[in-house]
Amino acid sequence: MCRCGPTLQDTNSKEEAGLANSGSGNGSGSEATNRDSAPANTLSLSRTWLVASYCLIISWIDALGKIQGWLDSPQVEPTYLATMTQIQVSFDEETLRKVLLGDKGAEVLLEKVMNEILQAEMTEHLGAKPGEQTDERRGYRNGSYERQLTTRIGSLNLEVPRDREGTFQTDLFERYQRSEKALVTTLMQMVIEGVSTRRVKEITTELCGREFSRQTVSNLTEKLGEQVEAWAERPLEEEYPFLVADAMQLSIRRQGAVRSTTAMIVVGISEDGYREILGFKIALRETGESWKELFEELKDRGLQQVELATSDAHEGLEAALRSAFSGCIWQRCQAHFRRNVLDKTPSDYRDRMHELLDEILEADSQQQAQQRLEQNAQDLEEKAPAALEVLENGLFDATAVLALPEKYRRRLRTSNMLERLIQEVRRREKVIRIFPNKASAWRLVGALLAEKHEEWSTGRRYLTMDKFYEWREEQAKESQKSADERQSESSNRTLQPA
Repeated sequence: MCRCGPTLQDTNSKEEAGLANSGSGNGSGSEATNRDSAPANTLSLSRTWLVASYCLIISWIDALGKIQGWLDSPQVEPTYLATMTQIQVSFDEETLRKVLLGDKGAEVLLEKVMNEILQAEMTEHLGAKPGEQTDERRGYRNGSYERQLTTRIGSLNLEVPRDREGTFQTDLFERYQRSEKALVTTLMQMVIEGVSTRRVKEITTELCGREFSRQTVSNLTEKLGEQVEAWAERPLEEEYPFLVADAMQLSIRRQGAVRSTTAMIVVGISEDGYREILGFKIALRETGESWKELFEELKDRGLQQVELATSDAHEGLEAALRSAFSGCIWQRCQAHFRRNVLDKTPSDYRDRMHELLDEILEADSQQQAQQRLEQNAQDLEEKAPAALEVLENGLFDATAVLALPEKYRRRLRTSNMLERLIQEVRRREKVIRIFPNKASAWRLVGALLAEKHEEWSTGRRYLTMDKFYEWREEQAKESQKSADERQSESSNRTLQPA
């Protein structure tokens, strides 16, 4: 099946090993040989080193105190860099001094890296390096033009290469700036509408470098809104057997006051085992009706054959899942379930309760989990009766995942994967604190989710699905066998003589 962009599943473990080696200062194989043979002022940057170097840039900025509190994960996506085998970034002595000692070391390093990415893109486009004569060459270079890229660490002057036929195009700027635009336009709206803080004005001035009008904001938000909308409404052409759903709260100005508003997010695991963000919705409140609307939108876009859905025990969410995907297994998030039980447990009994929960929830089957609960029920009735009630009422749903093959249980028993995604979004939007309107929240959250979706759907496979489809086929055969037996019994009763 065709997937958008390259996949990293075959190289991921090697890349992780490369990062670990670079962190410890040790290398092996050809990488060590390249480092030994390279000139003193040349940095050999592999795909993973590029990502690591950008993380280093971010840590430098934090240390310098520039735009504190809202810099986070790198925007140069690892999946985007995966199309290049190796990039050479050369620094003369003066440039190295700027990187290591100057006030703009981060800008200098990132500017160098991005320029080399552009050159590597052109090499792949033409099928040959500058001056290289090969049978695979598809054209020739024709100089370059300057392009300024505004980022959260400053303005970068980039040299965008041209080819003679004028066919070379790069999506580096769009992929880099989509979430940047969402953040910046939200800040600009806050300034325009007079609801920004002094700090927001300072950051916006540093990012934009000049005054801006309502028309400027309108033009930027319109284009960005179209991009987010196109992603959010794309058809869902694959099968997604597993879903995870959760919500986060945002502060938005509406009806003359700052009000809590809900962003609901649904993640799916595709038939090929990749995580994808299927959809999101900004709603006034988290209700069963709002979740039902989101699930119906996903079904209209093609979502089908959901086997298991994981979420917390929000009544509206559970009811909406059961209604929208009839016959699917609902798995109550075990992390939330543990907290619910522990909240009702006396403090002097919590250590013991942790042990009991581990024992019960790590059972091999629901029947075994129930037996382990019954074995400890008398002690719980005496020491933590309120916790026992929560445990008894929720155990069946919290162990629903045990119906699946063992290899899928650990990752599907909780919504922790989505919780971590929400924390990433939270780190990125916290500079806003209070959104000026609902549309700005939708654009920023949507842009951040679209960015993460691209990383997930073109990155490492989250689950291998072979055992699941074998299991599902066996379940279908057993169901058919049971149906045939019932039909046979019914026919036999009908044929009995009076």
